[in-house]
Amino acid sequence: MPLYKTINSNSQTVVKIWKITESFDDLMQAVNLKPKSLKRVLGMKSELHQRGFLSVRKLLKEFGYEDIDLHYDENGKPYLKDGKHISITHSFNFSAVIVSDVIIGIDIEKQREKISIIAHKFIDYEFDYLDENASNYINKLTIIWCIKESLYKLFATPGLSFKQHCLVIPMSDNQQETIAWIDYEDKKQRCYIQFLEFEGFTCAYAIT
Repeated sequence: MPLYKTINSNSQTVVKIWKITESFDDLMQAVNLKPKSLKRVLGMKSELHQRGFLSVRKLLKEFGYEDIDLHYDENGKPYLKDGKHISITHSFNFSAVIVSDVIIGIDIEKQREKISIIAHKFIDYEFDYLDENASNYINKLTIIWCIKESLYKLFATPGLSFKQHCLVIPMSDNQQETIAWIDYEDKKQRCYIQFLEFEGFTCAYAIT
């Protein structure tokens, strides 16, 4: 069953993760797409992206929604027709959807060494507590990236910088939660963060 994991984060928030094992054709047959979505998926050059897109529609069905229930605002932030908040992510052979009564954001990333090359582009304050020589340095960088990407999706405001405006409070090695802040112009937002690691991937989600 490609439904990999369901997480009931709290009474208002549910996360579902999908492991993408199906072919493009099998996924296409399993979902109903509105014309705009069909045009979009057929226009994708990468089958990996096509399968990620379609697996998200499979996850929507797990929540009781169809593609027709999903819309996007002017900043590209998804929303549901019934007013529930939603955030979407996919990376390689995993996808995830979070649905909540409150504003949320989610991200999945594959853990890869090359993240250390771009660390200076998205980390500032966090360097104060990171150890570049630690065996879990790449894991920590990936967690921080996922958290900041989740914050970006949650806030959905043009001009938000991972490095300048998003701060992740330190988490211990055996911890799967922390607090993060968005400090953007005159807006300050405190977010509760949960994250998990599986099969070489990291998933993090932010809840207001």
